[in-house]
Amino acid sequence: MRRLGTGIGWRPEIAEAVERMPGIDWVEVVAENVCPGHLPASLLRLRERGVTVIPHGVSLGLGGADRPDEARLTALAERAEALGSPLVTEHIAFVRAGGPLTASHCLEAGHLLPVPRTRDALDVLCENVRIAQDALPVPLALENIAALFSWPGEELTEGQFLSELVERTGVRLLIDVANLHTNHVNRGEDPAEALAALPVEAIAYVHVAGGFERDGVWHDSHAHPVPRPVLDILTDLASRTAPPGVLLERDENFPEPVELERELTMIRDAVAAGRTRAAGGTGTGAGGGPADGGVAAPARPAVRARERLAVAQAAVLSALVAGTPVPEGFDRVRMAVQARALASKRADVVAKVAPELPVILGAGYRAAFLDYARVRPMSGGYRRDALDFAGHLLASGRPEDADARRRLREWWLDRAGPAPRPGGRVARVARRLLRAA
Repeated sequence: MRRLGTGIGWRPEIAEAVERMPGIDWVEVVAENVCPGHLPASLLRLRERGVTVIPHGVSLGLGGADRPDEARLTALAERAEALGSPLVTEHIAFVRAGGPLTASHCLEAGHLLPVPRTRDALDVLCENVRIAQDALPVPLALENIAALFSWPGEELTEGQFLSELVERTGVRLLIDVANLHTNHVNRGEDPAEALAALPVEAIAYVHVAGGFERDGVWHDSHAHPVPRPVLDILTDLASRTAPPGVLLERDENFPEPVELERELTMIRDAVAAGRTRAAGGTGTGAGGGPADGGVAAPARPAVRARERLAVAQAAVLSALVAGTPVPEGFDRVRMAVQARALASKRADVVAKVAPELPVILGAGYRAAFLDYARVRPMSGGYRRDALDFAGHLLASGRPEDADARRRLREWWLDRAGPAPRPGGRVARVARRLLRAA
């Protein structure tokens, strides 16, 4: 694998600081947040300096029951080419469910959800990965995700699941040590056991991030300092193999640049400690998995495997975002935590893509959105969600303040356009009310 060195997640909020940071060898950018024809000037300057830029996708949903969407694959490929990237990365997760395979409406999670570690899910994932690999101009690496809940009846450990995925597809791995810590707290899984089973030669790079614990649940927030247990897992990983690259992720609550630089130093020190341990003969092994070379071509999964996975994922997502009963075997408390986390994520992202809404609604924005999210699952992107939320409020005569309602109506009309767009019954009702106003 190409050596990357030490990197940081590029975000607009810290773009200038990243350009000035010493020792930054590469950056990672959320693929969906950049346009190939209009790359941010900061990224262009970094590229001119020879800093590698890697697009990190969040919306493919390769762990879902459906085959990868061609348009999403094309968009990811375009970003890799525009950035001159040596590889692209995505997640082992599902982000939507329903649709033709279940003869139901498609639901969007708005976030990454864990796939069951079953043979059905692995067969479908392997085929989806091979489809993606054929469509992308550069190698693909997949990230292990953090999970708030477990699937009942799982057949493989995380290490076994990842190892067989690599063996059958040749895909690279993006190992997130913060997610291993999350799964240790939330699912009781031993990070050392997962690392011992990994095909470490397949590791493309490593993510490091912070989070917080509340009521016995670890939340992978990317908004808090990196804790010592996560750094310890990084040291353990570095004692088994020299990771080609290590990257600090931060998405919210950005501290001063000096604090980010301090965390980068801690990350370098953790890697160095692992290499020292390995040199002293106290490393914990090189990990398992297949050697580089031949990739076994998997049999095409039966249509029934996709259908079974589709039904299971649709039932889970519907329980999380539409209030349907929690499927049998799932921890209801953890599912409730996940449901609240998804609604909170929606509120946060809508506030970013439509920053006028929190301004118009003031302190009542979040409560109003969470109330809306309980009855209206997301079926499109976040911009569509923002419009539907505004239409929902207007159709129900809110907000109560006349001036705020006027401003919200003007905002909605400006973005919805003069002609009706697909948006559901609430949007149509809202438009009729607005025309009558």
